[in-house]
Amino acid sequence: MRQEFSSGTRVLHVGKFYPPVRGGMEKHLYHLVKRLKNHVDVRVLVSNTNASRVEETLEGVPIVRLPLVATIAGMPVSPGLVSELRRVRADIIHFHVPNPAGELACLVSRPRAKLVSMYQHDVRERILLTRAYRVVERAFFRRQARIIAAAPENIEYSPVLRDFKDRARVIPLGIDPDDFRGTPERDGRVKELRTRFGPRMVFFVGRHVRSKGVDCLIRAMKDVNAQLVIGSHGPATEDLQRLAREIGLESRVTFVGDIPDEELASYYQAADVFCLPSVSRLEAFGIVQLEAMASGVPVVSTRLTTGVVYVNRDGETGLLVPPNDAGALAAALKRLLGDEPLRRKLGQQARERVLREFTHDVCARRTLELYREVLAE
Repeated sequence: MRQEFSSGTRVLHVGKFYPPVRGGMEKHLYHLVKRLKNHVDVRVLVSNTNASRVEETLEGVPIVRLPLVATIAGMPVSPGLVSELRRVRADIIHFHVPNPAGELACLVSRPRAKLVSMYQHDVRERILLTRAYRVVERAFFRRQARIIAAAPENIEYSPVLRDFKDRARVIPLGIDPDDFRGTPERDGRVKELRTRFGPRMVFFVGRHVRSKGVDCLIRAMKDVNAQLVIGSHGPATEDLQRLAREIGLESRVTFVGDIPDEELASYYQAADVFCLPSVSRLEAFGIVQLEAMASGVPVVSTRLTTGVVYVNRDGETGLLVPPNDAGALAAALKRLLGDEPLRRKLGQQARERVLREFTHDVCARRTLELYREVLAE
């Protein structure tokens, strides 16, 4: 990435939390500012996980963590954000949303900087789909110079972003492919996993909630001669385990629980196919698809009106099936499991697509290009 900014170009990122808190939005923010700091004067403003205020510098990035007074459905509330935004002197303020309290604080404080926002997903219907919030949300987006979405589908089909297409731009989320490359240590662990789970392994990892469609995947496995390995956990874990027992698949469906970060790449590489069977638009992108693809593993996912289909291209990096269709899911899994040349071809193309389009470096470069565009206006 070339340095084309003056040394005094100031960018403030406003998010919900920041690592060591783990989450998709937090991880994206961390990797983005880590790369932007060499090109602009970048700072981060987020909520703390408790009622104290903390100012610190992590890996060269100044962080202000504001006192947390409440968390509503995972959304932090820090009233001090309003006064902070009023005081800040920045050329660009980059918001990471949805963050209802942050959006409201922006409207109240009316900062003078150019505004950019990264819109990761539509707010869950069960949380804040109130008329009052929709008014705030739309007023917030009217003030944005640019709105970033991770995929074209997230603009086209979003009930919010489709009204702001003129200022929306696509910058996909990314990963570090080196985290998923083969190493001698990982190769040894892969062999152990293949011995444990057998030569035909389907892998899923993700929170166990209804929107992920894991119940559909388990039902599909009745017609698939393979071992299904399910990582992570969630409120639906017990129901999913009960379903596997009830349909007689307890011996072919293994719940391995939370997988340590250092082990995750080995699980991907041990798999023949990765499956993301999500059934809802709550699955806005599917970072796990990128992780599998970077591991050289083809993906079977569902044809949602979100970035899921932008990441996994049908016939190029994997296969797409209708959501909540166990028969179609089983057919796609059997097709890949039964055709090793096809698996290898799609897996290789999948990794090439990640290297080309979905790395943290690519995301940072395109974000800098967007900043230049905004500052030139």
